[in-house]
Amino acid sequence: MAAPAPQVLAIDLGTSGMKAALVAADGTVTGWAERAVPLHVLPGGGAEQDPRAWWSALGEVTADLGRSHPEHLAAVGVVCASTQGEGTIAVDAAGEPLTACISWLDMRGAANLRRQFGGFPAYQGMSVRRIARWLRLTGGMPSATGKDPAAHMLLVRDEMPQVYARTAAFLNVLDWINLKLTGRTVATVDSILTSWVTDNRRPGDIRYSPALVADCGIDADKLPPIVACTEVIGTLTPAAAAHLGLPESVRVVAGAVDNTAAAVGAGTTGDHDPHLYLGTSSWVAAHVPRKKTDVAAGIAAVPCALPDRYLMTALQATAGANLTWLRDKVVEFDDPLVGAGHVTRDEGSIFDAFDAILPTVPAGANGVLYTPWLYGERAPVDDPHLRAGFVNISLDTNRSDLLRAVFEGVAFNTRWLMRAVDRFLGAPVTSMAITGGGASSESWCQIFADVLDVEIRRDARPLAVNARGAGWIGAVGTGQVTFADLPDLVRTDRVFEPTAAHRAVYDETFDIYRDLHRRLAPIYRRLHR
Repeated sequence: MAAPAPQVLAIDLGTSGMKAALVAADGTVTGWAERAVPLHVLPGGGAEQDPRAWWSALGEVTADLGRSHPEHLAAVGVVCASTQGEGTIAVDAAGEPLTACISWLDMRGAANLRRQFGGFPAYQGMSVRRIARWLRLTGGMPSATGKDPAAHMLLVRDEMPQVYARTAAFLNVLDWINLKLTGRTVATVDSILTSWVTDNRRPGDIRYSPALVADCGIDADKLPPIVACTEVIGTLTPAAAAHLGLPESVRVVAGAVDNTAAAVGAGTTGDHDPHLYLGTSSWVAAHVPRKKTDVAAGIAAVPCALPDRYLMTALQATAGANLTWLRDKVVEFDDPLVGAGHVTRDEGSIFDAFDAILPTVPAGANGVLYTPWLYGERAPVDDPHLRAGFVNISLDTNRSDLLRAVFEGVAFNTRWLMRAVDRFLGAPVTSMAITGGGASSESWCQIFADVLDVEIRRDARPLAVNARGAGWIGAVGTGQVTFADLPDLVRTDRVFEPTAAHRAVYDETFDIYRDLHRRLAPIYRRLHR
């Protein structure tokens, strides 16, 4: 048998856990291994993960790949990671974590952010003058929710002064993984973005802005050097090589945060070619040639893996998280539906169970509506007070109605988002790739096609999109392939066309959905004072 092609060990570290795969330059994904890593939700809006648990899990999944595909693991010459973004880890001079990772879901730094950046006149508690400068230089601004590193670092500075004094660098999730792999402290052009301290006006020359750094409240020497996503940042340290069972000669490419990697893994590297990612959160993203920001909708084109492009990203705070909540908190544990997910931990099986139920309920979920704002929202409105809810439950409502309403509610929120996306891209989207774990559900793909009234092209291996993206970034960084090659390498397994008969009910329900937001938003603000 012929030896396998050169492989990239592609790391995919999401909120739910650590995954890894072996990826060839043509996009072939061989092997798949994963370990769950817990998310710790804390009082007062806190959410953390243990970085050491990530590293331990990485060793385990790589060992799994070695047992199942020893020839392919032996062909690994490159390691490249995709990770969740907007997390923050304070590390000491030896690279050891001084804190848990403050997650992208963590809102504890919101008040610290307002204190640092307040002023008159203000918007969302931050000086309008500062906001104008952020928008001009970075393309965005810190979230008033406190859910990004700009706020996390201030939380450490103000609430953990002894930790701050010992901090040599603040690292995003990707940066910490790269530090463990190579011993080198760097940030990528996309991992540094939500620290809101960079001048992003030239895509090939992302750099720190002296003015933004001086204003951010964090010592400049605690911010890591910036590199391109495709840069080879070193080779494996002896400790990392031993941990992964790979030679020290294996090169490490800097990689990208998840939304950047997914845009590559989906093969949507052409201009204005969007994809919809369905994971714990969801987003619509597309590469564009120019830096641009829609302030009202919270959509921006930001630095990405492509050196001469930006990535428009419209982020929805919770998508698949709504299904996890429904499964774990509403349906009984000994129910067969939940058993499909809990017993095997096979994401495919839980979506098989969902797909057996959803077609039995008509479009519109028998009048039940669901708003999917379990943890606030980011776009098209940035509002930490919004919460999820079912509306129009009656004595006739059953579990199947509730289930379909949840799937439809996420799709309605995406339709709301798509209005702003269409404006941003300059033309209505008529066809879109869909990927991420949620795309495993054929019923959900059809619901998206119907609610959005667009053609939906499903990734043949949607669960592997981030790993494939990391693999392709690693392959580009080491000269095996180019970004222009990728659209021809992507594989689609099914195309979902909108169902004309559902158009009227979804148009009417969407209008009601928008009205619900207008009426409920003030109530949620009152409830969360």
